[in-house]
Amino acid sequence: DFTAGPGVTALFGPSGSGKSVTLATIAGLLRPSQGTITLGDSPVADADRRLHVRTQDRNLGVVFQHAALLPHRSPLDNVALAIRCGSRSERRHVARGWLDHVHAAYLAAAPTRALSGGEQQRIALARALAGEPRLLLLDEPFSALDQPTRQSLRRLVRDLVDAHRLTAILVTHDLHDIAHLADRIVLYEPGRTTASHDL
Repeated sequence: DFTAGPGVTALFGPSGSGKSVTLATIAGLLRPSQGTITLGDSPVADADRRLHVRTQDRNLGVVFQHAALLPHRSPLDNVALAIRCGSRSERRHVARGWLDHVHAAYLAAAPTRALSGGEQQRIALARALAGEPRLLLLDEPFSALDQPTRQSLRRLVRDLVDAHRLTAILVTHDLHDIAHLADRIVLYEPGRTTASHDL
């Protein structure tokens, strides 16, 4: 049981303790067996009332451990797919802006298959934010990257959260993520949360 306010709330604990299950439940990929999930003032899941709002109707941005980009589309078009309103040219214009925000405008027309892991995560982050989500979910987005790339992306995420006043939930078992990103931490042991602290 926790509340995620503006900034970064980190779900921290060993692998298998339930962090990613929590994130998948918030995202609507799993139905909770008990309790409620509220985004802003809107309940999106309530086990007692059998309420379950579809993932696509929750207005979330998600970045996974692996970027899950569409390899046959350009980075620009991968980002533009997340934008729901406007003509194709308008969506691409907004997408270019988000590529610029993540310092990846130069990759707009690059072959998606040829991007490095860090470049893919920048595109995935731009895509997650392009739809102007009310909540950003980050499921171990740095864990497959080398150390310098991790450090660079941590700084980028922190800058974006501050600049755009985002609310984000980060799943991690890396203390460096906590030190550089988290405003509050929810501690997990296998199968349960044990404590929640502001940092």
